[in-house]
Amino acid sequence: MHHRDDHSYSDPTYWVTPRHLAGDDEALADQVDATLSSAGWRMWPTARDTLLYTSPNGLCGAEWTRVACPFELGDLPVAWQISARSHPDSGLPEWNAYFTAGVPHEALTDFLLALDARTEPALSFDGPETVLAAVCAQGWVRDIDRPHIAALAPGLSAGISLEEVPPLVRDVDPRPGCFGWQAWAEPSVGASYLWCATFSGSTPHDLVAIFAASLTSPHPVPRSCLPAGVEGRVDVVHPGTRWQRRARGSE
Repeated sequence: MHHRDDHSYSDPTYWVTPRHLAGDDEALADQVDATLSSAGWRMWPTARDTLLYTSPNGLCGAEWTRVACPFELGDLPVAWQISARSHPDSGLPEWNAYFTAGVPHEALTDFLLALDARTEPALSFDGPETVLAAVCAQGWVRDIDRPHIAALAPGLSAGISLEEVPPLVRDVDPRPGCFGWQAWAEPSVGASYLWCATFSGSTPHDLVAIFAASLTSPHPVPRSCLPAGVEGRVDVVHPGTRWQRRARGSE
């Protein structure tokens, strides 16, 4: 869905902040495909009409599940499911992470590149504090009621928290009630979610921190279209001028 500002742009590309409200530019599948292909991951279609990618070491997988995922996050269909095993012959992944469409592709590809670089992608090397430290270093604030497990973006337009994971989220730990990181963007309080992400309980905290750090990066990202509902919440810069202002709809 393309959403243009009232003032048209002569150049279709512009720069947007904050990143968590920039959307995926309707290019999430293509951007992830390009990243994984460049890293040497193999891809093939499955009988479920999904696209399955596997890393060269056989430990990591990424599946484009937009048409076949059995559940939603925040009423949004899951688009990518990422997983890792302790060794290639493992019957089940150690952990899974799920991302809906609309998640900024920069955050997801940074997560995948960090995963690809790991020799032991199923092991965690840091505790949960590393996730909160990553987002708070870039302007997010700890939830006053849950300062050790949750942080919020300025204006409450996004958040990340350590919560009980939704049903159907798969993890090597089969016990019910496991906690995992969840992230989301909500342009305004009570609005529909722009995107959601859920990490099962065994997902390494340091990998989640890389996703979180990219998500909260202050650097603008290029976009040719904006998601609906972000009017008045994002800064837009046309690359051909120094003009900058809040993107506004009809108010």
